[in-house]
Amino acid sequence: MKARFARIVVLFFTVVPAFADTGRQVDLDWPQIIAFAKHQTNYSGTFVYQHDGHMETARITHISDQRGEHEKLESLDGPRREFIRNNNEIWWYLGDHKAVQVERQYSGKSFPTLLPEQLSALNENYLIHTAEQARIAGFDTQAIVFQPKDTLRYTHKMWAHRDSGLLLKAVVLDERKQIVEQYTFIQLKIGGDIERTQVMPGQSATSLEQQSHFVTPSETSAQAAKSDWKIVALPTGFKKIMEMRRLLHGKKTDVIHFVFSDGLAGISVFIETLGNNFDKKLGLSSRGAIHVYSKVKGDYLVTVVGEVPPRTVMQVADSVRYRGQ
Repeated sequence: MKARFARIVVLFFTVVPAFADTGRQVDLDWPQIIAFAKHQTNYSGTFVYQHDGHMETARITHISDQRGEHEKLESLDGPRREFIRNNNEIWWYLGDHKAVQVERQYSGKSFPTLLPEQLSALNENYLIHTAEQARIAGFDTQAIVFQPKDTLRYTHKMWAHRDSGLLLKAVVLDERKQIVEQYTFIQLKIGGDIERTQVMPGQSATSLEQQSHFVTPSETSAQAAKSDWKIVALPTGFKKIMEMRRLLHGKKTDVIHFVFSDGLAGISVFIETLGNNFDKKLGLSSRGAIHVYSKVKGDYLVTVVGEVPPRTVMQVADSVRYRGQ
């Protein structure tokens, strides 16, 4: 891990020019810098998340020091909510309720990021090239476009701060180049003195994640395991990064959970028995670029969640098979 970050630091200072040519195809130079900046840069600011004609505003503060990473995400709309992360310890708050510790990494509507450990998959699945330069929240940025090599995933366009590499704007586009969702910083402070008290727990609460996907230690019993299920029609380039059985909140029996990634987008597949009190809504639902599709297969319910076009989650769900079928 230290060696990987060292290589990224070298790239940060030596490989990328101060001004990139519009339309120039790049390898992993800019993506590496963006991934590095998200985790190593101290910053605090307010961003807007837009989707489906709606707009949400949130404040995020991130500090990286000798003790690791510390982050706070606050919703500025509706009920007071906060999400607090100190390295792998994650807490969320809702209203004046007691804090709940979360076992796994938050996956809701925080500002997008690239994961350093998955960068190698990007060139396999996307054509990456530079676009225009723009000024966002008072900072000069370089736009990078991730164009998929098929129609089963979205185009992603990201604007990175030319000095630090921090991501300041991100847009998801469909095949008609229409905006599906976007994030934009409207006020931002990068570097300088950001007090640790800004990332300490407050009186209220967390993130913008759909509450049904939160898992707490007391509600979770997860173990990596090979199941008797398989997915036979994943889009090319999506690789399995996790398979486990876990007990989710409100469930009496284990749920089989697969996670796949193409380096930029993720797809989760949940398989559970129907039970006697089945009342889950079937079919397709959406929120921005996140689509959820549920269908019954025999005595089981299959649910696919992904930051991919609707037909992709439907294709994946239809292709779930019990081994031997």
